[in-house]
Amino acid sequence: MLRSLGHSAPEGLFAHLPPESRLNRPLDIPDGISEYEIIDYFKARAAEGAVDYASFLGAGSYRHFRPVVVDSLVTRGEFLTSYTPYQAEISQGVLTAIFEFQTMVAQLTGMDVANASMYDGSTATPEAAMMAMRITRRDKLLVAGSLHPEYNEVLDTYLKHLEAPRQQVKYDRESGQLDLADLESQLDDQTAALIVQSPNFFGIIEQIDEIAERVHRHGALLIVMFTESVAMGIVKPPTAADIVAGELQSFAHPPSFGGPSCGVLAAKGKFIRQMPGRLAGETVDADGRRAFCLTLSTREQYIRRAKATSNICTNQALVALMGTIYMTVFGKAGLRELAEQNIAKARYLESVLRDKGAKLEFTGPYFNEFVVRPMQGAAADVNKRALAKNVVGGFELSGPLEGAMLVCATEMNRREEMDRFAEAF
Repeated sequence: MLRSLGHSAPEGLFAHLPPESRLNRPLDIPDGISEYEIIDYFKARAAEGAVDYASFLGAGSYRHFRPVVVDSLVTRGEFLTSYTPYQAEISQGVLTAIFEFQTMVAQLTGMDVANASMYDGSTATPEAAMMAMRITRRDKLLVAGSLHPEYNEVLDTYLKHLEAPRQQVKYDRESGQLDLADLESQLDDQTAALIVQSPNFFGIIEQIDEIAERVHRHGALLIVMFTESVAMGIVKPPTAADIVAGELQSFAHPPSFGGPSCGVLAAKGKFIRQMPGRLAGETVDADGRRAFCLTLSTREQYIRRAKATSNICTNQALVALMGTIYMTVFGKAGLRELAEQNIAKARYLESVLRDKGAKLEFTGPYFNEFVVRPMQGAAADVNKRALAKNVVGGFELSGPLEGAMLVCATEMNRREEMDRFAEAF
């Protein structure tokens, strides 16, 4: 290969790179080891972490019960390799599963139509923003200050080269909800959309109907996004929104060091042609039998790249199927009961933390997550003491909320664990 390219040594392959960018030495990593040594290594590491830790960490990734039927079905050979079925017309089974996913997401969010899933909630959010910009032909975006900070970073990455003005709307320091007065002062006839999270990053449920009325008065769109999908089992669906983006990680996907997860994008029916990705639809075959096909595919694989609504979003068929099975297992009544359990656990956690002198930071209604400030010391001190009791504490906050933490209780947290966590306060 080197001779064909006119080089005498492998270094010639990298001659086009600036000298300061070349390492010019071997990587500083240990030599390779055999397969059985690797297995022994990981067995030893697993034994170190065998102690069962309780966790009250949420902040966008949540620990919920996973019914065993989920893995029993998704590990079947028919599904296991279906990451992105580009020519899914050949498989009615996969198309049926996607169609069911879309239907359930539309019901869950109160929207008319949903696409065939996204990478995750963090990328679904900017996709929704760009969709709103195409619909309104405006480029100014308003973003709630209570949006997940990591979603904010992904949004910045997407918008970096679009020259789209982006302004932040404050949250009310008392309630934790969006500051409606600040929103009014920033809305104008150049605003494409407002992005607001509910429950927001602090776990507070927003006043979606009141926000929508103000946004729509200026001809802008309202994008509502969520990270805790279990809340959708009991919180009123954001039917006043125009686009809903979110994260279904809570539905059968373990936190798993940050992924994979399952994005959601749903919208009003009139905006369907501006939705990124693709949609599976129902039709009939040549013999008049019920069948499924890709009804709308606005990706660069199917149409001219310049006309594509997105060149990155895809359908994670396997993780979307996990969410579909989860929703099927629980059903509407089961999701509501699950949400009620989360509310009850979070209220008990709040009560025992208050007993130890902790103060709730916001007065707004919350679901299963809330911001709490220890009476003495900072959140970092509490978490250090909690870890000594085999408890992973809350998410330590910064800025104006320095010293406070965001804590989460789900159906997985037992009373004994919550009492043990409270002792660290």
